[in-house]
Amino acid sequence: MVYKTITTEVDVDLDDFDDDELLDEIERRNLSVTCRDPNEAIRLLEDIYYKRIMNKDFGAELDRYFYLTLGRSV
Repeated sequence: MVYKTITTEVDVDLDDFDDDELLDEIERRNLSVTCRDPNEAIRLLEDIYYKRIMNKDFGAELDRYFYLTLGRSV
């Protein structure tokens, strides 16, 4: 099978799109996304920390943190 790469330039004004549309497009492309809710991320890190020092399972919180900050699930 032959693959061909084509490059083109497109003039797009990002102001034509709202923030949610841009974030959805970034996520659709499986790219990293800045955390949408920093307060939730901090809460998750605190939960992970306390469960870690108490030697309890924190896998669910860690998975949620990955999804929240990276846009990817494990």
